[in-house]
Amino acid sequence: MAGNPLLNSMTKNVTQGDSRFGRFGAQPQQTSQQAQYGQQAQYGQPYGEADYGVAAPTYSEPIPAGERLTMNDVLVKTGINLGLVAVGAAVAWNAPVLLLLGMVGGLVLGLVNSFKKKVSPILVMTYALMEGLLLGGLSAVVDMRYPGVAVQAVLATLVVAGVTLALFANGKIRTTPKLNKIFMIGALSYLGYGLVSMLTAGIFGSSLNSFSIGGIPLGLVVGLFAVALATYSLLLDFTTTSEAVEAGLPERESWRLAFGLTASLVWLYVEILRVLMYLASIFSND
Repeated sequence: MAGNPLLNSMTKNVTQGDSRFGRFGAQPQQTSQQAQYGQQAQYGQPYGEADYGVAAPTYSEPIPAGERLTMNDVLVKTGINLGLVAVGAAVAWNAPVLLLLGMVGGLVLGLVNSFKKKVSPILVMTYALMEGLLLGGLSAVVDMRYPGVAVQAVLATLVVAGVTLALFANGKIRTTPKLNKIFMIGALSYLGYGLVSMLTAGIFGSSLNSFSIGGIPLGLVVGLFAVALATYSLLLDFTTTSEAVEAGLPERESWRLAFGLTASLVWLYVEILRVLMYLASIFSND
């Protein structure tokens, strides 16, 4: 299994006896299962890079079964987050101006939750609510111009996420170190493209998305590329969740995993919405 940064961060905190896990890091005694976990070098190898030589974790006592992370924990927390996204979206649908609050709040809380050492359920849920405001307001604005596109984007997101999960669950698709590196390069390139596009729009009054390739808007091509990136991000989250459950991490980490899944689903929806906007524009000759 390919390593990934989120699981690396969680397991690193475990192996170093992070205070939030309480029982870790005291005695050099291991059960056979714990020893096996400590020997899995891939959890210390982000994107397939060389092993950092993380030592096998030591424990004062095993985590009680009831305190270990389970798949159900992640599903419940993710369901709570998506419910909050839906609530925020419903509110902003009738007050699109709230998308500005959602945009700023989502960005700030997204960064805070990404780098916060100890996961905060309140901050994760607040992030989900802010993202709901963003999506609801954005969808309302788009739907005014292209009626029905927002509903199509929701359905398309559910289909893509469902198919990705089904293929992952059946072992048909998996992340690999090589694909992870390609994903990182692609994500950074996409970020760079977005910054340059905003710069050209501010200076010349026209973004890069307005250019065409063979009559096809560049924005549509980039949008399809972004959908692929968001889908792979979701696949990474599925992989991280599966590995975290197998590693027996503390139940509290379910909130961190739910945050990652929520962020990827939001990203996927936004990119699908953008692609459908371009398609609607083409077919309506706008």
